[in-house]
Amino acid sequence: MHPVDLFLVGGSLVTDYVHKEVIATIRKHSQIPIILFPGNPLHIVSSADAILLLSLISGRNPEFLIGQHVIAAPLLKKSGLEILSTGYMVVDSGTQTTVSYVSGTMPLPHDKPAVAACTAMAGEMLGLQLMYLDAGSGARWPVSPEMIAAVRAVVDVPLIVGGGLNSGERAYEALKAGADMIVVGNGIEQNPDLLPQLSAVVQEFNQSVVQA
Repeated sequence: MHPVDLFLVGGSLVTDYVHKEVIATIRKHSQIPIILFPGNPLHIVSSADAILLLSLISGRNPEFLIGQHVIAAPLLKKSGLEILSTGYMVVDSGTQTTVSYVSGTMPLPHDKPAVAACTAMAGEMLGLQLMYLDAGSGARWPVSPEMIAAVRAVVDVPLIVGGGLNSGERAYEALKAGADMIVVGNGIEQNPDLLPQLSAVVQEFNQSVVQA
C-alpha cells in the first residue's frame, strides 16, 4: 500500500459526469478524504468531503474569478462541503493545456517567478486560504523550483503544486522548493509504478523535515 493524503476528483473538462460513482467507489476502498477539483458548478457533489473553490487569479476572465462562483454559491451553501477558497494560478508548461483553453486565459510565464509571487500575494491579501500553482495536465515541464520558492517566500498559506510531476526527482524538487502538497494525475495514469516512487519521496522528505 502506497499512502496518499487526499483524492482530488474533477478537472477542467469532464465529458462524463460520474463524480458520484467515482466518489462512491473510492469510499468502498479507502478512508482518505476526497476533495472536489471543479471545472464548473455541475461538478458539485455533496458526498465529497470538501471542495477547492478555485478563483483563477492568474487570468482576467471574470467568469472564473467570480462569475461561476455566484452560480455555485447556493449549491455550495446547501452541500455541507468544507469550502477551501483557493487562488488558482496556471503556469505555462510548454504546451496549451485544457484549463487555459477552456478558461480563455493566458498562463503565467514559466520564467517569471516574480509575477507568480505578486499574484499569490494579492490572492492572500484577498483572503484566499490556499494557493495552487498548476502547470496543467500533460505538461511538458513542471512549475519551476524558482517559481515555487518565490511564491513560498511571500505567502503564509499552504501551497499546492501540480502538473508535470512525472518523476520522483521532480516531485522532490517541488517539495524542497516549498510546496506543501503535490498533485499528480496523468503521470500515474501513464505509469502506475510512479505512485510508489512518489509516496516514498514524500515520506522521505517529511522525515527529513522532522529530523531537521
